[in-house]
Amino acid sequence: MRLGINLGYWGAGMDSDNLAVAQEADRLGYDVCWAAEAYGSDAPTVLSWVAAQTESIDVGSAILQIPARQPAMTAMTAATLDSLSGGRFRLGLGVSGPQVSEGWYGVKFDKPLARTREYVEIVRRAMSRERLSYEGDHWTLPLPGGPGKPLKLTVHPEREHIPLYIAAIGPKNLEQTGEIADGALLIFPSAAHLEDTAISHLRAGREKAGLTMDGFDVCPTVPLAVGDDIGALADTFRPYTALYVGGMGSRRQNFYNQLACRMGYEKEAAEIQDKYLAGDKEGAAAAVPHTLIDSTTLLGPVERIADGMRAYAAAGVTTLTLAPAGFTLDERVAALRAGTEALEHAGLVS
Repeated sequence: MRLGINLGYWGAGMDSDNLAVAQEADRLGYDVCWAAEAYGSDAPTVLSWVAAQTESIDVGSAILQIPARQPAMTAMTAATLDSLSGGRFRLGLGVSGPQVSEGWYGVKFDKPLARTREYVEIVRRAMSRERLSYEGDHWTLPLPGGPGKPLKLTVHPEREHIPLYIAAIGPKNLEQTGEIADGALLIFPSAAHLEDTAISHLRAGREKAGLTMDGFDVCPTVPLAVGDDIGALADTFRPYTALYVGGMGSRRQNFYNQLACRMGYEKEAAEIQDKYLAGDKEGAAAAVPHTLIDSTTLLGPVERIADGMRAYAAAGVTTLTLAPAGFTLDERVAALRAGTEALEHAGLVS
C-alpha cells in the first residue's frame, strides 16, 4: 500500500506551511500530493506551485470540479501539468454538489452520472490527441452549423495515459467509476464497511467493463492524528465530521449523510443534520458518535495507526491518502513521519 498526502484547500489557514508539508512528503517517499478546490482556491495553480518545488512525488487534483470547466479545458490543464511536472500529474474529477454547481458556477446539477461519463469520454479523447468530435446529450463538439471544426490538442503530455480518478460516494457513481476510471477518490472510509460501501460497487463496474481490480487505485483520504489520548484526538475531528454529515449539500442531497447511514448511523446522521441545518454546529459536533470518527480516521500512537493501516490494506485500499492534523508545521511534519513509520511497522512497504 502506498501513501499520499492531501493538502486540502489553499486559503484554509495553513498556506505558509503547505509547501513545506508537500516537500517533506516528497522527501519521505510519499507517492502523491493532492490538492482540492471548492469555491476558493483552484487546484491547478496550487499543483503547479507544488510540482515546481518537489522532485518525485506525483501531484493530483482531488478534485477538478466538472461544472467549473469545459472538458476540453480540463484536458488542456491535465496535459500541461503532466508536461511541466515531468509526468507526475494525476487527474481527479468530480461533480461537486448542487449548492456549488448551481450557486457558484450556474450549472444545473442534474444527471451527474451521465454528465460524468460524457465528460470523461471527451477528456480522454482530447488527451489522446485525436481530432476532437463528440455527440452526446450534454456536449456536442464541434457545434453544428457554425464555423467550428474538429481540433487536436497541441500540447504533448509526458505520458500517453494520464491516470484519471473520480471522486465517488454513492453506489451508482462508484460502479460507473470502476467502469470508466483508473482510480477512485473516497472520503470517510471505514475499513470494516469498505467492501459493502465501496469496493463491491467498484468491482461490479470493473467487471462490467471486462476488467478486474488489478491496477485500479482505491484511494481514500483519511485524517491522521498522533498521540496517546484517543478520545481527545477524535474530538478534534468532530467539527469536520459534523460539517460533512450535517452541512454538505442539502437535506435531500447530502451524499456524506447517506454514507453514514449506509454504515449504520441512520439515527445519528439525522440528528447531526437536524442540528447543523438549524445553526447548532456545536450540538451537531457533539452528536457525532466516537465510533464513527474512530473508524474513519487514524488515531493514536504509531502501533495503533499501523493496525488501522493493515485493516485498510486488507479491505482493498491501494493508496492511503493522509490528511495530517496539527496546528503548527512541526506537528504536521511529525504526523507525516509517523505515517511512514506506521506503514513500515505494519509491514506494508514493498
